[in-house]
Amino acid sequence: MTGTSDVVHDNGRVPAQPLSRPSHTKATGERLATAKILVVDDDPGILHLLKLRLEAAHFRVTLTETSSEAIEHATAEIFDLAIVDLRIGDEDGIALLEHLLRIQPTLPVMIATAHATIETAVEATKKGAYDYLTKPFAAADIVHRIERALDVSRLKTQVARLRTLVQERYQFDNIITVSEGMQRVLRQVAQIAVTDSTVCIYGESGTGKELIAKAIHVASPRAQGPFVAINCGAIPEGLLENEFFGHMKGAYTGADRLKKGFLQQAEGGTLLLDEIGELPPMLQVKFLRVLEEREFYPLGSSQPIKINIRLVAATNQDLGKLVAQGRFREDLYYRLHVLPIFLPPLRDRPADIAPLAQHFLRRFAGTLNKEITGFTPEALHRLMLHEWRGNIRELTNVIERAVVLAPTSLITPDLLLLGPSEMHSAQPTELSTLKEAREQFERRYLIQVLTAMKGNVSRAAELSGKDRAEFYRLLRKHALVPSAFKSEKS
Repeated sequence: MTGTSDVVHDNGRVPAQPLSRPSHTKATGERLATAKILVVDDDPGILHLLKLRLEAAHFRVTLTETSSEAIEHATAEIFDLAIVDLRIGDEDGIALLEHLLRIQPTLPVMIATAHATIETAVEATKKGAYDYLTKPFAAADIVHRIERALDVSRLKTQVARLRTLVQERYQFDNIITVSEGMQRVLRQVAQIAVTDSTVCIYGESGTGKELIAKAIHVASPRAQGPFVAINCGAIPEGLLENEFFGHMKGAYTGADRLKKGFLQQAEGGTLLLDEIGELPPMLQVKFLRVLEEREFYPLGSSQPIKINIRLVAATNQDLGKLVAQGRFREDLYYRLHVLPIFLPPLRDRPADIAPLAQHFLRRFAGTLNKEITGFTPEALHRLMLHEWRGNIRELTNVIERAVVLAPTSLITPDLLLLGPSEMHSAQPTELSTLKEAREQFERRYLIQVLTAMKGNVSRAAELSGKDRAEFYRLLRKHALVPSAFKSEKS
């Protein structure tokens, strides 16, 4: 059934034909079908007409003629939208708007009036009105505007929920670590987060640089703003400038509309430039100016745009060495190297391997709906001896594959597909000093003894021919935690 172009007037005229709701997507239709709308107007004719129109569009409608009645309903139940007349007898619709928003702060409220002025529209908007309706209004138009308001409200709710989920996931308490080295890093990150200074995160690929950057954002005063992450090495050089700065319509052939770049997208929030060492020389110059002036020019624009962002850079390279090699600007280096954070590789924090493995096992077992409880001692031994050149990212992939392939409730060594370099070979791929070779052997030996003794320090010390004090000194030296080697059945 198609709608007419009839208008709902203040004179109470009933349009010739009923009007159905315009077509929608299935998702929108389902959302609107349950929408509850509160209508407040002192004119019974208007109330009757709106009830007919809105119920024909499958909304649930509650009608009230006074502010007190509207407040009573709003206190007793949750509404998805309200339509409030500017004048309700001798009462002020703006005052009712404010009261409704105190009861339900996210409620979209439309103000309706037969006497529209710019001043009243501005006042209503300032007080929190979502929209402003002028009588007489077309029935099709009001249904369309209600649907749009409900869609906006739904999206705002989803964004708020996602923001809460992100904040919960990236809180410091949710970063899995028991090693002292990473504990020191997190204490440093907590201090840095509350500032607005530029941060540069150093670490090998897979050590969690983006995770730390998100934790900084979530713990900062900018947490309600956007978090925008860009990998400088993943975007072709010819496109980088356009992606960073955006362009004006007509800036070049094919630029048929305005495009906001990463800098504008991050306004009010945090911009992460991952692999900053890959930034081309030309863009290094331009980005230095952005940091110094806090403004930039979109392509094709003669007017600068001011920005308010916090910059976090990340790299798996030594920027100091790149400066010495002439591959990175020294002045930009000092602009970025304000608050450096150094993430240790996983092989230097072996105490974290077992808890991280258990964390990923629980995650993937839940996702795949598999009842897997843990690792056999031999599997844990295998994990502890691996080099983890891919760090936490590699560990994540190994555990996910193991969970997929596991036929029983325990992960066994044969399920841990560590690749061609899965264990330390007797012949190192690169020659090291005698001292380094001894250190590597000593660490591997301690891991093997602890694994065999299931974390029992007394028995491990006895087997190795050391007293407990000396054995504990060796454990501290290599950052090994005995509890990580205890079997769940022991």
